[in-house]
Amino acid sequence: MTERRGDYSRAAGASALGARIRRLSERLDRETAQIYAAQGVRFEQRWFGILNQIIMNGPMTVGEIAEALSVTHVSVSQARRALEGERLIHAMSDPADARRRLLSLTPQGDSLVASLAPLWRALSDSAEELNAEAGDLVRLLDRLEDALDVCPWSDRVTAHLALPD
Repeated sequence: MTERRGDYSRAAGASALGARIRRLSERLDRETAQIYAAQGVRFEQRWFGILNQIIMNGPMTVGEIAEALSVTHVSVSQARRALEGERLIHAMSDPADARRRLLSLTPQGDSLVASLAPLWRALSDSAEELNAEAGDLVRLLDRLEDALDVCPWSDRVTAHLALPD
């Protein structure tokens, strides 16, 4: 393990939990973007979850994708616009309910997905390797999310604010 001098987030421990998770997320996204660029592929990591949901489930609404990914409708809508701009997905009316718009892959999107399959396997295998090396971080993240489901962050902070000094 390398020593990081002046690393506030590391030194602060649990007090900087959010900053630490955000930093790691940004690092993984940045390095993944570099991997795509090195492969000569224009692809944003934020698109993966949406495309993967469509691949796994077929055409889906923005709301269904947001629910499946546990992210906001707004973040899926923003990524959807970018994916449509790249002509990787398109929206169509749901035959069962014309008010609903289903997102599906375009032929260009199908082609990109097929070409990225080996890279996505390599990313997945590398993530599994990193997770094991870190002592099964995914299991710990599951426990963190479960703990927040039992008692949300805001409730925890409010309880501490109510304590006498």
